[in-house]
Amino acid sequence: MRIDELIAQQSPVFSFEFFPPKTPEGLETLYETIRTLAPMQPGYVSVTYGAGGATRDGTVEVSTTIKREHGIETMAHLSCVGEPQERIRELLERLADGGIENILALRGDPPRGETEFQPPEGGLTSSSELAALISRDFDFAIGGACFPEVHPEAPSLEADIAFLKTKVDAGATFLITQLFFDNQAYWDFVPAAREAGIDVPIIAGVMPITSYAQIQRFCQLCEAVIPEPLAAAMEALDGDEHAEFELGVAYAARQCEELLAGGAPGIHFYTLNKAPATRAIMGALKASKPWERALSAPRT
Repeated sequence: MRIDELIAQQSPVFSFEFFPPKTPEGLETLYETIRTLAPMQPGYVSVTYGAGGATRDGTVEVSTTIKREHGIETMAHLSCVGEPQERIRELLERLADGGIENILALRGDPPRGETEFQPPEGGLTSSSELAALISRDFDFAIGGACFPEVHPEAPSLEADIAFLKTKVDAGATFLITQLFFDNQAYWDFVPAAREAGIDVPIIAGVMPITSYAQIQRFCQLCEAVIPEPLAAAMEALDGDEHAEFELGVAYAARQCEELLAGGAPGIHFYTLNKAPATRAIMGALKASKPWERALSAPRT
């Protein structure tokens, strides 16, 4: 089922993001995670595409296996990095043949060791160009990434949103945010996008903190901000991994509750191929149903 149609029929929509492992052991761990999370009834899951296309074949294989063998709607990520248009078309045809109906169109990060994006000969230069190619020549629902705290390469929020509008104009029918920890960033971003004429659903991307050191590295890469009170609380745990996990789950559950009560159309969990944190948060949300007891009109 197309994700844009799913969002129109069901609110909120929960989704989980996975990455293709590079070893047989990692692959078995991933499928065990999927089996564990399946009872949470996600609307869909997504499978990432490594920097420089490092996991392109894994993305196709894992995406089609999840859809075929686990019966869960799946979205494959696809980026422009290192791929001429002929190769992009080939990958899209393989995904379509495997029953995939949804693509997250990305420009992608440069390969490891490179600092700037360089389009290959005969390749595409942006996620907007990729969305336009898919929209013109294929029958996929197209998603796009967005950045409540501004893309690291954008000079301003206004410039970032102006570029985001080109993705929507090119065919993106829903958006998923980069991870963030301060919900005010989302509440500020959505009205700014609406003011710019972006009217597609904007799904909140959430990454529960299960290791504070790990999340600090992620935030440095994508320039996401850890709010000072949360950072102080994590640092006070003095590296206790079990305590960090418990605090991270509690914080993410509260974050999701507030987002859903405020009208966010869905939550996209960055799982890192692990089940415990996402399963705990989903259990809490399904028990409390914050979207049913919102005290104010939806902000989205």
